[in-house]
Amino acid sequence: MVMDSPAALLAFPGRIFLHFLVYLGQITKLIGDLAIAVRSRVWRLRLVAQQIVAIGYGSQGVVIVTGAFTGAVFTFQSYAKFKEFGFETTVGAVVSVALCRELGPVLAGLMVAGRVGAAMAADIGTMKVTEQVDALRVMGVHPVDYLVLPRFVAMMISMPFLVAESISFGLFASYMVTSFGYDMPAAWYLNHMLEHTNMEDLSIGMIKGFVFGMLITVISCHQGLAAENGAVGVGAGTTRAVVISSLVILIVNFFLSILLNYVFPIGTV
Repeated sequence: MVMDSPAALLAFPGRIFLHFLVYLGQITKLIGDLAIAVRSRVWRLRLVAQQIVAIGYGSQGVVIVTGAFTGAVFTFQSYAKFKEFGFETTVGAVVSVALCRELGPVLAGLMVAGRVGAAMAADIGTMKVTEQVDALRVMGVHPVDYLVLPRFVAMMISMPFLVAESISFGLFASYMVTSFGYDMPAAWYLNHMLEHTNMEDLSIGMIKGFVFGMLITVISCHQGLAAENGAVGVGAGTTRAVVISSLVILIVNFFLSILLNYVFPIGTV
């Protein structure tokens, strides 16, 4: 027993790594099937439109509230600290760049992962455990074509708009806090914000939103297609979809920030 414990301890990282490789292989296969579905050009526009309503329109409330209160509290904290150093006039520029480059896309991605990712995993997982996915195959319809591709296209269309809404309402809330909470002249705030924010900053937010949308769709749909063991498996898959999507968004955001900062350096005009 004593001799087995060190071996088991050493084997644990190996098992984790092997599980990761298996999961990565499954994700790669799903992406390959999705690429084949895209090349087939069978878009099923009615399903895409339904998913746009569910993903884009249905997520507006969550994204708007998150963006607005994030912008408000970030402005409150920034102004209080910057005023100690006499830099309160830079609040507009700092908040604007932070929302465009980081806070807007990341928080919108996390909210969409929690709301839409869970719904995708639950819907497809329920179809999987009730053998509706097998019925699609019997009818000659590939599940990726029918279930994943419409959601993927709808997410690609909806996510940039959701990120833009998060940024816009965050900036509006920031403007309200500085103008009415701290009596900063509106022209002063807007001038600094527009002077130090450009299309490169907004482009980074849109690119990140686009990438996050792809990650959420692929991860959530994979969890749904891999569901088994009835309702318990669907619930577990839904939880994993949200957790994995959220962690991947945070990790990928770090590397995207480094990469995009070389393409669009802060302060470029």
